[in-house]
Amino acid sequence: MYRVILHVDLNNFYASVECLHRPELRDKPVAVGGDPTLRHGIILAKNYPAKSYGIKTGEVIWQARKKCPDLIVVPPNYSLYLRFARLAREIYSSYTDQIEPFGIDEAWLDVTKSRSLYGDGKKIADEIRARIKFELGITASVGVSYNKIFAKLGSDMKKPDATTVITPNNFRQVVWPLPAADLLYVGRATEKKLSRYMIRTIGDIAVTSRYFLRFLLGKWGDILWSFANGEDNSPVAVFGEEGFIKSIGNSTTTPRDLVDNEDVKMVIYVLAESVAARLREHGFKCRTVQIHVRDCDLNVFTRQGKVGRPTNLSSEIAPLAMELFTVNYHWEKPLRSIGVRGTDLVTEREALQVSLF
Repeated sequence: MYRVILHVDLNNFYASVECLHRPELRDKPVAVGGDPTLRHGIILAKNYPAKSYGIKTGEVIWQARKKCPDLIVVPPNYSLYLRFARLAREIYSSYTDQIEPFGIDEAWLDVTKSRSLYGDGKKIADEIRARIKFELGITASVGVSYNKIFAKLGSDMKKPDATTVITPNNFRQVVWPLPAADLLYVGRATEKKLSRYMIRTIGDIAVTSRYFLRFLLGKWGDILWSFANGEDNSPVAVFGEEGFIKSIGNSTTTPRDLVDNEDVKMVIYVLAESVAARLREHGFKCRTVQIHVRDCDLNVFTRQGKVGRPTNLSSEIAPLAMELFTVNYHWEKPLRSIGVRGTDLVTEREALQVSLF
């Protein structure tokens, strides 16, 4: 029996929440971004009026303003976004406890065991979309498939407020014509390598010899071949399973390569807010902060450091994470993915005892 995996993507999440709370902005071109006085402040999210000008998530603000001089750029309000993310998570938890966040605005859900109660995957996805729209006032796109990779692809295919179903019977027709870059973890560097050998679609990856892909990309070639052929068996984590005892973390693959410390700082502070909120939600503090970094060629390194005292505050987690990064990374290559994790956890009660002694 095939699994039923959903991937829920809250559409233009930051910008949608801002426009919901500031209705006067709703019909104007709006973007959420970093400090516009910084040359490398980037667009984190944009609404559909801004999108119509060709503004893209990840581009620098001054470039976006060239496309749309009337663009309204608002600073990110992470605590507000986290509140909406938690409300969305409460909706998901009505259907399953297997919820794996992918950044603040996306999550995988395994609803295989929920079908007898709520119907098939599409029915559950449509119900989740309707609840998000009614209860939160924003929209979501949902991919439904038998693995995480194709579910993620499905949520990206139709936006906003849509459900896309990818099955073992239709994935060759639906997935294979898509550009290779649409496959999760195919960044620009990998896309360029593939393109040199006329491998330009996901279908091209699927029908290329996996031995050749291994020669070209190392072990990552095997993984991409499996993904393209629908052979992803990775489980969806049970909510909280990834760290109640050992660690609590979050990571994200960015929509464009990160090229300098300002780019990285923006991402690290978002992730630290999420990690701190989850630590507080579960009554923990961390004594160690860990970062996980992957560059555009998929090389990975991790670093960790001790905090002065157990903490669940982003104002203490983020600066240490940023220090670990700046001391240890020297920009040989652009970055594609960053993770922040709080480890060596203690309960809040234990942390109080530690501070007393």
